[in-house]
Parts: sequence; C-alpha cells; structure tokens
Amino acid sequence: MTFITEKNVSKSIIYLFVFIMSAMICLITYFYVKNTNSDFDVEMKKFIDSYYSQEKRLLKKEIDIIIDIIKYNATISEKPLDELKKETVSMLNNITFEERRSNYIFVYDILDINGGKDFARLLVNPNRSDLVGRVLSTHYKDLNGKKFREAFLKDIREKGESYTQYAYTKIASGKVNQKLSYFKYFPQWNWVICVGVYLDDIENDIASKKRELHIKLKVQLVQTVLLFFFFLSLGIFSTIFVSERIDEFFSNYRKKVKVKSEALWDLNQTLEKRVLLEIEKNRDKEQFLVEKARFISMGEMISHIAHQWRQPLSELSSILMGLKFKHLMGKLDAECMDTKAKEAEKVIDYMSHTIDDFRNFFMPRKEKQEFVLLAALSSISTIISSTLTNYKIDLIISIEEEVKIYTYLNEFEQVVLNIISNAKDVLISNNVKDPYIKITVKNEVDFIVLYIEDNGGGVLVEPKSKIFDPYFTTKSDSEGTGIGLYMSKIIVEKNMNGKLDVKNTKEGAIFSIYLKKEYSCDI
Repeated sequence: MTFITEKNVSKSIIYLFVFIMSAMICLITYFYVKNTNSDFDVEMKKFIDSYYSQEKRLLKKEIDIIIDIIKYNATISEKPLDELKKETVSMLNNITFEERRSNYIFVYDILDINGGKDFARLLVNPNRSDLVGRVLSTHYKDLNGKKFREAFLKDIREKGESYTQYAYTKIASGKVNQKLSYFKYFPQWNWVICVGVYLDDIENDIASKKRELHIKLKVQLVQTVLLFFFFLSLGIFSTIFVSERIDEFFSNYRKKVKVKSEALWDLNQTLEKRVLLEIEKNRDKEQFLVEKARFISMGEMISHIAHQWRQPLSELSSILMGLKFKHLMGKLDAECMDTKAKEAEKVIDYMSHTIDDFRNFFMPRKEKQEFVLLAALSSISTIISSTLTNYKIDLIISIEEEVKIYTYLNEFEQVVLNIISNAKDVLISNNVKDPYIKITVKNEVDFIVLYIEDNGGGVLVEPKSKIFDPYFTTKSDSEGTGIGLYMSKIIVEKNMNGKLDVKNTKEGAIFSIYLKKEYSCDI
C-alpha cells in the first residue's frame, strides 16, 4: 500500500514538517533550560571579571578627568602656582562621592620618588583628615602587613600609574575592608592623584546584580517555553494554511526576482557608463583649466618682459644714437667706441639675464628640490619689478633669516606670482594711495607659513573662500579669467600637500601659504 501519492504529497510533506518541527522545539526547549542553568555560573564569573575590569576603567577615567580639569585651569589661569595648587586642593576636597559608594579622591605631594621615611605629604584625604598635611612613609603596613605605598610608588616609577589593593578603614562603617585604588602620577606638579573603591561595595553590587539575573532568568525561561509552544502551534496552523499557496508564491517570486535582476543589471551597465563619462568630463575640464592657466601666465609674462625691456631698449637706442652722432662728426675714436661697446654689452647682459629668469620660471620641473625662500622671492621680484615700479607699488620682502623649502620650485613661484599679480590689480583698480605688497614668513613647528599682504581694501565677497572657485572673478570679463587663484589652491593643497587661505586685515587682504616642512634626502 502506498502512503504517499501525487494527491497527498503536499499534505505528507506538511505532516512530516510538523512532526519534525514539534520534536525539534521540544528538544530545544529541554536543552535550553538545562544549558541555561548550567551556564549561569560560568556567565556570572565572566560578569564578575568584566565588572572588576569596568571598575578599574571607571577609576582611571575619574582620575583622567581630574587631571584634565587641573591642566585646563592651569592653562587659563594667570594666578601663581602656589595659589593655583591651593584652589585645586580645595576643589578636590569638595568633590561629591558616588551614591552608596565610599570612594573619594586623595592626593600625595611627592617629596622623594624613590620612597622612604619621608616620601610624600598627604594633601587631600577626606577619610583621614588627621593625616592631611603630614609627611608619610612607604614603610607603613596595612593590617595584612602589606606595604601598599611602597607597592604603588614602584609602579609609579616604572609606568606612571598603579592599581593597588590593600586593607583600609571604610568611612561609612569604620571597619577595615579591602580596597582597590588607582594611582596616577601628575609630573607637572609632582603629585600622585588617587581614587579607590572598597571591594565590599563591588561585592554588594554583584550580589544585587546576581539576584536580578536570577529573577530575570526564571522569567525568561518561562517566557521562552511558552513562546516555543506558542510559535509551534502558530507554525502548524500557518503551515497548513499557506501550504496550497507555497508553489504559487515561489513561482511568482522567481519571476519577480528575474525581472528585478534584469532591471538591476541594466541599471548597473548604464550607471557605469555615466560614471565613466563624468570622470572623463572632469578630467577634460581640469586639463583645460591647466592649459588655460598656462597660456594666461605666458601672456602675463610677455607683458612683464615688455615692461622689463622698455628701459634697457631705450638705453641701447641712446648708445647707438650717440655712436652715430660721433661718427657723423668724425669724432668716433677707438676709446669712445670701446666705452660705448662696454655700455651696450652691459645693457644686453641685463636683458639676457632677464630672459633667463623668465625661461627658468616656465621650465618644467617634475621633482621637488630644496631652495632658499629669499632667493625664490627675489627671482619673482625681478620678473614683476618693472610693472610694480610703473604703478609705484612698493614690494616689501621682509625675511630675517634664510628659510629653506623643499618643494616644486616652479609651481611655488607660479603661486606667489599669481597672488602678487592679483594684489597688484586690486591696488590699481582701487587707486590706493601709497600702495604696497608685503611678504613675510613665519617658521612654525610643522609648517613654514608665507604671508602676502596688501592694502587694497580686502576681499569683499562672502564667504571669502569663494575667490578660489573656478571662473570666479571680481574683474570685468575682459580683464579677469577667474582661474588664477583656483589653480594656485590646487597647486598648494594637492601638489604640495599644504594649505592656501585668505582673510582680511584693517587695510586689505592677507594670503597665507602653509607648506609642510619636508627635507631632501641628502640633508
């Protein structure tokens, strides 16, 4: 006789499922109750160990907070050290104890870090006011014969902190109990600041916690057993109810998954293309800005060359006219020819040196190099000096020492020249009286900071960082491109790993270039 047929196969599977599920839930309930009871002691031991570790962390945290407060008060206070210490002692004496705990703050003023008869003076101890102000010895023993002061002082010398357990009188009961204290050395004042907790307080907390856990465990066991049987019953009825729809559900589910998978695949393909397209657009945009900035810089350099050569060309023309006049008068002798030739060579040498400065400025250098900051600024000054002189703008380079920088020289000079050029344009546009551009440097711990300051009235847009946005300019369309400061910020913060910032002063704006201190390998 066949028990499972095509017609009852679904019901047979359901009955088998119900039987297996019932057996499993009964076995799970049995072993859960058994294992929960047997594991309670193990878990309780872990809880106790964790609780003691937590108490140690709390003690350390309390002392760290106290030391932070002392450091903060010392930083902001202008009072003498002795007066500040007295106020700190008063503060520590007034710290409120934790509720239902007998812990308190106590402080030693260390006289001899190596210990001995007069190793410290007790400054704070609400529990032993009779000892406050007295000089103490490390030879003192508790009721169990332990030299706990000697023990914690040894740890202080080695690690700067100590967890020490010893027997001590409890404030609330007047009885001697075991106490766990945390000691930490505060070297600025030569203090050891301490806090402790009595172990019977911890044991009381643990006992209370254990009773709570017992009650919760019983309630949890009852609830678990009831829930197991409730869900067993619910599972049986639910399984019977949905059995006829299982096949239909999974069939529809497979169709939906297939449709969504195809849609997700199409979305991923489209998204990947869009991401690649945006990346390519950004790359092209950035390359375009770089090329545009380069052409603009070259245009500005040509303008500077024109200003720089105007005077020497005039001098050279004057020399040639003098020679021509002497020749026409028949008075051009060898001595005069030699003198004028030397004058012409001097002018030509100056012009050649100018060409070298401009050529070096645009020469591509992909490696970092160490250079003297004052020399680099002097080279920039040579490039733009004629333009500044033409507009009567005073360039003040105030650097008292030879500061060296290790970075990309050409890019650094381009950034400084961009900022100076912007300052020059502002001074001219605002028709400032007695215009100046001042360059100073500050040698900090981790940075070398270059300040470029002018008296042109300052940055008038808000937020001020907007002037570093691409294509932002306060000039007319024919005069400004809005990419000089943008490229300067890119160079400083991406290529040089520094920072470029701007703020206003009473007279104008000041740009700050922060460059991290780096050194060449041969230094």
